[in-house]
Amino acid sequence: MSDLRPLRIIHSEAATSFGGQEHRIFKEMVAMRERGHYLEAICQPDAELTQRLREAGFVVHTLLMDGMFNIVRGIFQLKKILQAGRFDVLNTHSRQDTLIAAAAGRLADVPLIVRTRHLASPVNSLLTYTWLPHRVTTVSHYVRRQLIARGVAPEHVQAIYTPVVLTPRLEHSSLRDELKLSADAVLVGCVAVLRPNKGHLELINAMLPLLRTRPKLHLVVAGGGSPVFEQLQAHITHSGLAERIHLLGTRRDVPNVLAGLDVFCLATRQEAMGTAFLEAASSGLPVIGTDVGGVGEMMRPGVTGLLVPLDDAAALQNALIQLIDSPELRKKMGQAGYERIHNEGIFTTETLAKRTERIYGEWLKERRPSEQAERVISHHTTDRH
Repeated sequence: MSDLRPLRIIHSEAATSFGGQEHRIFKEMVAMRERGHYLEAICQPDAELTQRLREAGFVVHTLLMDGMFNIVRGIFQLKKILQAGRFDVLNTHSRQDTLIAAAAGRLADVPLIVRTRHLASPVNSLLTYTWLPHRVTTVSHYVRRQLIARGVAPEHVQAIYTPVVLTPRLEHSSLRDELKLSADAVLVGCVAVLRPNKGHLELINAMLPLLRTRPKLHLVVAGGGSPVFEQLQAHITHSGLAERIHLLGTRRDVPNVLAGLDVFCLATRQEAMGTAFLEAASSGLPVIGTDVGGVGEMMRPGVTGLLVPLDDAAALQNALIQLIDSPELRKKMGQAGYERIHNEGIFTTETLAKRTERIYGEWLKERRPSEQAERVISHHTTDRH
């Protein structure tokens, strides 16, 4: 249990799919509940997050968030919910739900309204970062600097890393058996959704000359997403190296796939944080990434992996050669990454929860110190009954 009094917190999210952002919300809510805080959520009726949170025992309020009519109606619906719930903190996550929930939070006089920024794309309007929320959190220091440069006050924005769920290192992976590869084959791979900005094509092109000169070298790409999957498949077939480049599609056994690799490489073009690099390091893999967004914060360049400039094909290929041709360097960097993730506690759910509650507490005290003292008394009185 935290030293901070239990808070009443409600999260909002407009997305109906379940990706990294929604997974972060889920992990954060579970972690904060484990530390004694009370949490609810606001989602769309058909959102996968709605189902997962309810299965985990959370109260989830649902409303449609698309279109002007639903925005206006939603604001007044949520105002009643927020007033009845007497929440200390409202944390929004996307532009659409911020327009609705944060506006309702202002009308309901919620003490602290926080917007979390999960993306590395340029920020256009500041409406959902300065006018509607009181404060902002980001998933990396890179994104924090981005918002400050755009005009958000530095003291109003803090970075809180998205955690990774740590699992024991697998002693054996079924990947090589599945692909019918020998134990001495060298596997470079990545696990990431197939989107154009993830740099899969750049990675394949950097690997092609190396595959032609190193008969035991293979490239493994795990992840789904049309039409990129079909485009990569056609490119690989045209290269004449289809038997050496393995497109696995979507996988539910990511730790098993990672445990079968020797090197992790993702030539991403845009990344707010890059949890894929953390997951790879937690499996004991050396990592190669492009110096974009928050990627550099996910590794110790030269220690746990190699960081290369964006659109520098020669640098990417050179980094690959260094790790492909040196088992000693792979082992050294992989072990350093494993120890950083498992021993330092920077990216754990416990660290996320502790930092979140500390920042919430500081911001609540800044905004309404006398009201927070009254709420402490009120909460303790209520708890006794």
